[in-house]
Amino acid sequence: MGVGTVTIDLHGMSCYQAQIAVDGALRRAKRDTYRIELVHGYHGGSALRDMVRRTYKNHPKVRRIDIGLNPGVTELVLREY
Repeated sequence: MGVGTVTIDLHGMSCYQAQIAVDGALRRAKRDTYRIELVHGYHGGSALRDMVRRTYKNHPKVRRIDIGLNPGVTELVLREY
């Protein structure tokens, strides 16, 4: 995976597919990956957003979840800069 921030677009995925994609990204994240930015959108409903925030809130690799100004994006913070 890349350095710094990795972005995953979850649009059009079911919650199950999105969870597999995020789990894979967390497994492949190296020491130089600080954040995983998950683009789930917000106009089509909140199922993906809620699943991401609920499932990864207590994940051992996730230090915290950042919710920015864009309601369609959730960031999983793995390490501080």
